[in-house]
Amino acid sequence: MIQKKVCMIGSFAVGKTSLVRRFVESIYSDKYHTTVGVKVDKKVVNTPAGEATLLLWDIEGAESEHDLRKSYLRGASGYLLVADGTRSDTLYKALSLQTRAEEAVGTVPFLLLLNKADLTQSWQIQEREMDALRQKSWTVLTTSAKSGQGVEEAFLRLAQSMMEDHNG
Repeated sequence: MIQKKVCMIGSFAVGKTSLVRRFVESIYSDKYHTTVGVKVDKKVVNTPAGEATLLLWDIEGAESEHDLRKSYLRGASGYLLVADGTRSDTLYKALSLQTRAEEAVGTVPFLLLLNKADLTQSWQIQEREMDALRQKSWTVLTTSAKSGQGVEEAFLRLAQSMMEDHNG
């Protein structure tokens, strides 16, 4: 079976761990747990391009591209760039982290997830900002680890892109 390393990249407290837990275990907790170093989870997925085992590397939050360790990214087949839709500064940090990730692993499939979509009253990311990134051929999705909105779709879309990349 094909294994694919996926890195979760983003600032502190954007919901990287919660997204992984929702996808792998179908659970959500309001309790915040800081990830120290890296935690690896595994999940088998079926895509139209075949079956794959995703190795999900939940990396501790990075506030700048200098905090993002290249050693964590080495060997990644793709990554999910996560920002908190209620904190617009995390989107701008994610953009610089994407540059660092691309330097480390080259051009591999990735998606930008704007998490915490359930907090509509606090939402700060403008539709025009998302559209500008889509114009650059980025896949931008809104997700909610709490409600589950968009989570499965995000991981499966990334898996499909990685499998297509693999199959050439």
